[in-house]
Amino acid sequence: MTHRVALLVFDGVTLLDAGGPLEVLHQAGRLGHPYAPVPTSPYGGDVTTSSGVALARTAAAADVGPVDTLVVAGADALAERRPGEDLLTAAALLAERAERVASVCSGAFVLAELGLLDGRRATTHWRHAKTLARRYPRVRVEPDALHVRDGRYLTSAGISAGIDLTLALVEDDHGADVAREVARELVVFMQRPGGQSQFSTALATPPPRSDLLASLTASVLADPAADHSLPAMAASAAVSTRHLTRLFQSEFNTTPARWVERVRLDRAQQLLLDGHSVTSAARHSGLGSDETLRRAFARHLGTTPTEYRGRFTTTRPRESTAATRPK
Repeated sequence: MTHRVALLVFDGVTLLDAGGPLEVLHQAGRLGHPYAPVPTSPYGGDVTTSSGVALARTAAAADVGPVDTLVVAGADALAERRPGEDLLTAAALLAERAERVASVCSGAFVLAELGLLDGRRATTHWRHAKTLARRYPRVRVEPDALHVRDGRYLTSAGISAGIDLTLALVEDDHGADVAREVARELVVFMQRPGGQSQFSTALATPPPRSDLLASLTASVLADPAADHSLPAMAASAAVSTRHLTRLFQSEFNTTPARWVERVRLDRAQQLLLDGHSVTSAARHSGLGSDETLRRAFARHLGTTPTEYRGRFTTTRPRESTAATRPK
């Protein structure tokens, strides 16, 4: 099923407010979960962004028809003065036809002006949160949130948070695994903050050139928790420990012990995402103890197992998952 997403833009729109969500949808499509994004503006045609880059051949809002999701992009001007009637009319028309309605950054001001956020929780760029709350007192503004869901309405914080918001939409549509793969492709977290190191995995190593290493590494990947000490692996491969070490260094630029640790860390990461406790992930991955697991996470990922699970398990804040499901 292809999800149709109208992205409402206008002259002066922030480019990343539009580009971020579009790239998330594009990457989801590359993974086999297609979206049909429809860049839309009040009257169609070309739109000039705040950075001067033009978005060409947008569709007129009146011509778009029903969509699964509407995403309203933002611009500083929306927080500085009331949105124009043309933009409000376009947003109202599209929102009426959409199953889900979302905004990026100050796009929340458009939804609030239409009364769609009255009595609902919402967020926007931290710099504009007080203005949103003051101008629309019936909106329950949450200034610290990256994105907020209340019923069929979703709002996000500033600019790049449109990526976080759209990952949440992808998770709603296709599950956390798909959203996670998109996040990894874009080198972003499902929940911030973090660094690039947490995206690397032992399984990303190139395939071995030698049959000996191919067979040996396959056995390690199949059962990371088994005995994969250097002597045990050398005996299994019928070679000396020195020769095995040379092979690993030549093909993987690492030692057998470090490679096995990365495989076990990769398995521990997946076990944590699957709901295992830290103790269970340590045991079933072959890392053994909680402390060994924590040291491996600190050494390779610069975080703790608990922090990793919190950032990658879901786009939804853990403390309010049940309360913020769409109605």
